[in-house]
Amino acid sequence: RERPAVAVERLERVTRERFLRDIYPRRKPVVLTGLELGTCTTKWTIDYLSQAEGPKEVKIHVSAVPQMDFLSKNFVYRTLPFDVFVRRAAEVKHKEYFLTEDEKYYLRSVGEDVRKDIADIRKQFPVLAEDVHIPEYFEKEQFFSSVFRISSAGLQLWTHYDVMDNFLIQVTGKKRVVLYSPRDAPYLYLSGTKSEVLDVDNPDLEKYPLFVKAKRYQCVLEAGDVLFIPALWFHNVISEEFGVALNVFWKHLPAESYDKTDTYGNKDPMAASRAIQILDRALKTLEELPEEYRDFYARRMVLRIQEKAYRNDYG
Repeated sequence: RERPAVAVERLERVTRERFLRDIYPRRKPVVLTGLELGTCTTKWTIDYLSQAEGPKEVKIHVSAVPQMDFLSKNFVYRTLPFDVFVRRAAEVKHKEYFLTEDEKYYLRSVGEDVRKDIADIRKQFPVLAEDVHIPEYFEKEQFFSSVFRISSAGLQLWTHYDVMDNFLIQVTGKKRVVLYSPRDAPYLYLSGTKSEVLDVDNPDLEKYPLFVKAKRYQCVLEAGDVLFIPALWFHNVISEEFGVALNVFWKHLPAESYDKTDTYGNKDPMAASRAIQILDRALKTLEELPEEYRDFYARRMVLRIQEKAYRNDYG
């Protein structure tokens, strides 16, 4: 049986000082409510959004099914004028569509040149950026990106982790977020930064039997709520309503720890990437031994890793 979900703690009007002193060091998700986010929470109606940034082109994900899967790539990329996109994403049934009349839309803003530029709402959506007051609970030089997101109602995004801390600011609409601790990575059937378990509510337990061991944390974000997602925490997001959100990522580690070519904030830290490459080489070397020896020395390596690198102070 799956364990019951643990409700993510909700805290009201948390100051920057209190966040940095009491909450941040715990490295656990928390929903911050009652923060000053600017006029966006009242101003960003469908009409206002579509006229504010007008007909400039945006690249979007379009999916015929509500569960978007990055591993099987069950979506297509299309381009639409922003005002047209906003109106379409807000509809349930479409008169004009790419795949099906009830297709789902998702915008994740990117930099001008995806390979070189990070997402920054001030550059890509300057008019809308004026309406937002981002809670800067980190130093200016730690800022990495501000990702503007718009989702159709019912859209579910794949479970994944990011390597930087972030705030998910729910500006309008409602989202349900399911989270898993980095500790539970062994039960999440990872492929890179993503979990193969797409349907976290009705998982295929024949295919993913260990998934039941993962401890599920859950919260519902209403307009104006801010979810702190610590780096390496897995999250699966479902938009219960058409909604607009802003993700702000910042660097928790020293700047040089991160891959300079990472514009999305999801490439593993440099040292972790090097360690994984070394491990792959070690495993290749083990292949020179007969099976019985390979099994024995692989187990010894696992014990060595546990002894040298695992934390033992997890609650």
